[in-house]
Amino acid sequence: MDMILLSAIVHAILVASTPLVFAGLGALIQERAGVLNLGIEGLMIVGALAGFVVALSGQPLLVSVLAAAMAGALLASLFGFLVLRCLANPIASGLALTLFGLGLSALAGAQYVGLSAPQVAVWHIPLLSNIPFVGKAFFSHDPLVYGSILAATVVWWFLMRSRPGLVLRAVGENHDSAHALGFSVRGIRFLAILAGGGLAGIGGAYLTLIQTPLFVEGMTAGRGWIALALVVFASWRPFRVIAGAYLFGCVTIVQLHSQAFGVSIPSQILSMLPYLATILVLVFISWRSKGKGSVGPSSLGKTFKISH
Repeated sequence: MDMILLSAIVHAILVASTPLVFAGLGALIQERAGVLNLGIEGLMIVGALAGFVVALSGQPLLVSVLAAAMAGALLASLFGFLVLRCLANPIASGLALTLFGLGLSALAGAQYVGLSAPQVAVWHIPLLSNIPFVGKAFFSHDPLVYGSILAATVVWWFLMRSRPGLVLRAVGENHDSAHALGFSVRGIRFLAILAGGGLAGIGGAYLTLIQTPLFVEGMTAGRGWIALALVVFASWRPFRVIAGAYLFGCVTIVQLHSQAFGVSIPSQILSMLPYLATILVLVFISWRSKGKGSVGPSSLGKTFKISH
């Protein structure tokens, strides 16, 4: 394998991983606050459609990404209302959110199928992009690839170094104690849901604005579920989300290129690889944490009720 091809493969891995980074960070913020949201897939597909429609209207990339984030946050607010205000079951509500998002995007996006989004310019980092192999692989990408790394850094700083992040983690660990200290558990969790929905929407928009770039019904293709698995794989740590996303991105790209390298494996089996890897990772984590109790936030998935 020559260096040019290898550089192109590494470049493609980073591109394939970026939607998972954004969606994984969105799920991580919510789960750190104690909210288990299984609707990431629905949030991604709605963000994908919103960003695509705005881009087709001639708006710049930044506006399209903001529209996708707003669409994801708006749909996530519905989940927040059901779970936090109406005390609905979060598992059922999350699954309903995914089904609703997929159905809504299919209905509203039917008229946009077959259209192409405007091309996004690549940012070449001065000097670094000229380095053989490394330049093409790591320093010649669209703005959102760099933005995903920046987002992980900001999320890490917020959760680990800021007082609001400490409060959010306290709510996720023990919501009753946080409430006793005077913090608004529902308010904090609702803000976490909005932030997570916005990031998931951006992850979906990356598919339609850059990676594909077009809109197809159900084009998220299970990435929302992989993002949820990433959070567990990352032990609820932002930078590990990036590592896990690149791992899954690598599996995705390898299965796309394997036939070109003469690997005689049925295409159906190759298409299963990313999801098989997800299952194997979850089994490994379950085996590793056996007997150690929960490694996630202690109040994750637990409904908060104000006692009188």
